[in-house]
Amino acid sequence: MCTVTFLPLNKRDFILTSNRDEDVSRPAALPVHTYAIGERTIYFPKDPKANGTWIAYDERGYTLCLLNGGYKPHVSTGNYKKSRGLVLLDFYAFGEPEAFATQYDFSGIEPFTLVLAYSCSDTDSVLLYELKWDEQQARLTRYDSSLPHIWSSVTLYTPEVVAQRESWFNDWLTKQQAFTPDQILFFHHFGGTGLSDTDLVMNRGSKKTVSICCINKTESHTEIVYEDIINKKLYKNKIIPC
Repeated sequence: MCTVTFLPLNKRDFILTSNRDEDVSRPAALPVHTYAIGERTIYFPKDPKANGTWIAYDERGYTLCLLNGGYKPHVSTGNYKKSRGLVLLDFYAFGEPEAFATQYDFSGIEPFTLVLAYSCSDTDSVLLYELKWDEQQARLTRYDSSLPHIWSSVTLYTPEVVAQRESWFNDWLTKQQAFTPDQILFFHHFGGTGLSDTDLVMNRGSKKTVSICCINKTESHTEIVYEDIINKKLYKNKIIPC
């Protein structure tokens, strides 16, 4: 939930990958499983503490990924009405970003950034959005889905480190002839300069990168690769559209 990349493959295909940085005392997430929420079939790793998630895909075409924090670091009160991981799942009751941004009651929710990518047979290209909530306003921004993008959580990384990570990503991009899940997973594992505080796989003792999840969305199928770094387990799900 703390480092996210988006890679366009063609007009309707993309790869979205997330490193989750978390307190090591938090229970390990359950691997990706299928859940029914309303009339939607959704695939996500579940956080057993709050029963939410930081990354999800549904068969109707939406891929969502959550990062902690909005525009700047904030002081957590520890007293919020709902986990941000449950807010992500609440999106699926609205079904599209504009309605969610304007109609959902975000009051009492800790600041967050939500990346939303939509691709289905009814779209000419991927629709890519960023929704930021700063405890005052929910702001929805449309991104150019023909370009690669990277996000880093403002609660863990200073503006200087965020800019440094963007530089690493841009350097990596210049060396790629084509984007594949294996290549971006390599970057998410080894991007950085060897400093455990700021590398993409981060380790600050009590807080570290605990998992990596990669969603490869194509017209023929969607593959989700989920790696539990702490327990050294790898899971793969292949989803064929109905």
